[in-house]
Amino acid sequence: MALRHKSAQKRHRQSLKRRLINRSRKSTIKTFTKKAVVAAGAGAENATELQRKAESLLDKAAKGSTLHKNTAARKKSRLARAINKANAAKQTA
Repeated sequence: MALRHKSAQKRHRQSLKRRLINRSRKSTIKTFTKKAVVAAGAGAENATELQRKAESLLDKAAKGSTLHKNTAARKKSRLARAINKANAAKQTA
């Protein structure tokens, strides 16, 4: 930790708080993404609702400084692709 300057100490404290908030948001995004993919694979009725929630969380994270907007777009695209793949596999089986 920065020892000499008060402003550096404060900035360090702020960065630690922000890191915890960002980690929490990323963890929530991962959880809802996983739930949406599993629900789509199982044929649950709330799969689209979970997908919408995960995409909403991604958009909110990109709006702030948690995720870059292109990263959020990539994750949304991969989520949609995984859910479409699960739905297609369910229909063929």
